[in-house]
Amino acid sequence: MLPVGDENIKGQGVAFVTISFIALNILAFFLELSQPGEAALQAFVEGWGVVPREYSQGTDLPPLIDLPVWSTLFTSMFLHGGWGHLLGNMLFLWVFGDNVEHRIGHGRFFVFYLATGVAAALAHILFNQDSMIPTVGASGAISGVLGGYLLMFPRNKVYVLTWGGVAAVPAVFMLGLWILMQFVNGFGSVAATSSETGGVAYLAHIGGFIAGMILAPLLGLGQGSPQRDR
Repeated sequence: MLPVGDENIKGQGVAFVTISFIALNILAFFLELSQPGEAALQAFVEGWGVVPREYSQGTDLPPLIDLPVWSTLFTSMFLHGGWGHLLGNMLFLWVFGDNVEHRIGHGRFFVFYLATGVAAALAHILFNQDSMIPTVGASGAISGVLGGYLLMFPRNKVYVLTWGGVAAVPAVFMLGLWILMQFVNGFGSVAATSSETGGVAYLAHIGGFIAGMILAPLLGLGQGSPQRDR
C-alpha cells in the first residue's frame, strides 16, 4: 500500500520544517549526482554515509573527510541511493510529517526528526559492527515520524493507492502493517547478507520507529489535541 495523503490538522499553517527537510534531501541528492564519475560518487557516499565499522573502531576507514566520525550520523540521513529511494522517502515524509510537526511544534519537530534519525543509525551500527558498507537515507528518521504519528493519530484516515484505486484505511492498520513487515524482515536480516535483504536497513527502521514512539509523547506534552480535517 502506497500512502498518497491523510487527514490533516485544521488551521495550523505551513509545516515549514517538514518542507525544509524535504528540500535539504533533494539538494543533497543533486549534490550526489554532481559528483564527477563513479569513483568520486563512491568516495562521497563512503565519506558522508554511516559505515558501522568506523564506529566500532572509532576512526575513519579510510579517512575520507576531515570531520569527526559521529558527524555521519547526521549527514547520512540526507543522502539517498537513487531516485526511487529519495522519492519514496520524501512521499512518506510529506504525508506523515506535517501532522506530527503541528502537534509537537516546529522547533520540537526539528529536534525529533534528527534524534530519531540518529537513533536509527545507532540501531543499524549495533547489529552490523563489522560492516564496511555505507548506509544512507532518511528512512530511519521518517520511521521515527511514523512511530510518532501512530501514537498521536491512530484513528486518522490514511489514503493509500491500491490495485483498485485510492482507499482510506486507519493509520493504526497501515502503520501497524508497515512496522510488522520491518520486524519480520529485520530479524531475518540479522543472519542474512545485504544482497539477500536488498540492502535495506530494516533494523534502522525499527530503531527509528521505537525512538519516535518514545520521543513523540515526551515532546508533545502540553501541545493539546488539535482537530483534523475530514
